[in-house]
Amino acid sequence: MVMMGFGSGLLVLFLCIVKTACALNTSDHRGHGDYVQFLLANGVARTPPMGWNSWNHFQCGIDEWTVKSTADALVSTGLAGLGYKYVNIDDCWAERNRDQMGHLRAKSSTFPSGIKALANYVHAKGLKLGIYSDAGYSTCSMTMPGSLGHEDQDARTFAAWGVDYLKYDNCYHDGSKPQQRFLRMSYALQRAKRPILYSLCEWGEENPAKWAGQLGNSWRTTGDIKDRWDSVTSIADINNIWGRFAGPGRWNDPDMLEVGNGGMTLEEYRSHFSIWAVMKAPLLIGCDIRSASRETLSILGNKEVIDVNQDPLGVQARKLQSKAGLDVWAGPLSRRRVVIVLWNRSGLEAPITVGWREIGLSPSQAVIVRDVWKHSFVSKSMRFHLTALVAPHACKMYVFTPV
Repeated sequence: MVMMGFGSGLLVLFLCIVKTACALNTSDHRGHGDYVQFLLANGVARTPPMGWNSWNHFQCGIDEWTVKSTADALVSTGLAGLGYKYVNIDDCWAERNRDQMGHLRAKSSTFPSGIKALANYVHAKGLKLGIYSDAGYSTCSMTMPGSLGHEDQDARTFAAWGVDYLKYDNCYHDGSKPQQRFLRMSYALQRAKRPILYSLCEWGEENPAKWAGQLGNSWRTTGDIKDRWDSVTSIADINNIWGRFAGPGRWNDPDMLEVGNGGMTLEEYRSHFSIWAVMKAPLLIGCDIRSASRETLSILGNKEVIDVNQDPLGVQARKLQSKAGLDVWAGPLSRRRVVIVLWNRSGLEAPITVGWREIGLSPSQAVIVRDVWKHSFVSKSMRFHLTALVAPHACKMYVFTPV
């Protein structure tokens, strides 16, 4: 079999992306891609969104003091300076019933100042505020109304409050197709004329990677993540299937990060963060940042890993090989670079090898190899292949730069 060079391999990848985009543009949503272009022009989702979401750690135990103090912590820890800009309130923020005019109301017992005042506070920190609703009659917690039938009204409300991000869930609907229900909110946000990042949470049931890129900026490809190793590995495999549909302005979303919530080891969290980063997943912190350990902050704050996630080329890395729990993941980066993750999902320490041909390089091509977790160079002129001994449930992550 003839092996492609890196340049020709990248060309094929771009042609696949263009072909996918053309197919999407000929769908029933023809022309609605203008909204995605509007968002891109305003700097929304050019790279995967980064920030924090309340659900994984707090679930319904959320209030405005927690949101404010989390915004403060994003700034004081330096995470905001690394790109974690979105402060996202998940479910349970609103009263059970709308007001007499049909408007959503912030829950007076937990958000007494209201969402607009909270948005002002977050914006004053140089951050952005996200909120949650549902393409059904009730949200998943059943504690507040969904937006089905109120799409325009709620989109106008979110815009008036200064909301910057909408996570839109899929519970308790009328049985109609998600493509229809999520499309209505997409048009409503477009009419609201505020750049609001639109995150579709359809759980991957109707293969949203094939259609959601014309409606919004990210889409969940799986069910909810759990703070467990088996959840991280299975979700990574499912999200990998849809890699060719992702790109600037449209991202596969394998759910929020569990780093720091206590259910996995540091090595497992480091692997979790690495794979989410190379898959160009939204990096939404799911722990309590205010009490996060130094080790947790060092994982979430690894600028070299974040830079891979935020690379302007915006191509999702893919799993190239897997044998006996030993994986090689790789993807192109800007400036002819390649990111490699050697991931040991097995229970025993093992060597993992990647050959240059597997990643589209000529075997004789010399590359600079940078270990982005050790923050050091492995070689300034490596050829043919790289082998690393990887601990169980750990990974090695490298950036290759052809010389």
